[in-house]
Amino acid sequence: ETRPCSQGLLTAWELHQEGINHAVIADNAAGYFMREGEIDMVITGADRIAKNGDFANKIGTYEKAVLAKENNIPFYVAAPISTFDDTIENGSKIIIEERDRVELLEINGNKVMPEWVNVRNPAFDVTPKKYVTGYISEDGILNKL
Repeated sequence: ETRPCSQGLLTAWELHQEGINHAVIADNAAGYFMREGEIDMVITGADRIAKNGDFANKIGTYEKAVLAKENNIPFYVAAPISTFDDTIENGSKIIIEERDRVELLEINGNKVMPEWVNVRNPAFDVTPKKYVTGYISEDGILNKL
């Protein structure tokens, strides 16, 4: 689902258009479905891929990669070649944006938490290459970088 902005809904729509079997699940339910054997593989996007294969993507991607590895589920990164950045040596060099705290304090303009709550809202996280089975681009599947 990719909360708080629900970007997963676009992916669900695209999968539906292609007739690909899928389900939208709560972000925190991934471990449950992986352990139950209901997930065959994970394919995620990337906003930037470092020279060594570490990559940045929406927050929670690192967590899904660790869970996939623990459950022996292949984990692929799908991104255009333009996402591969040879000027960034590794994931520690990728700057992570903090998003507006209001995204967590409000839903559709309605306050769901008091203003005094300390909020951290990183938009992305970095996943190390060791969790990646392969990279998918318009040039095909790359198993090694």
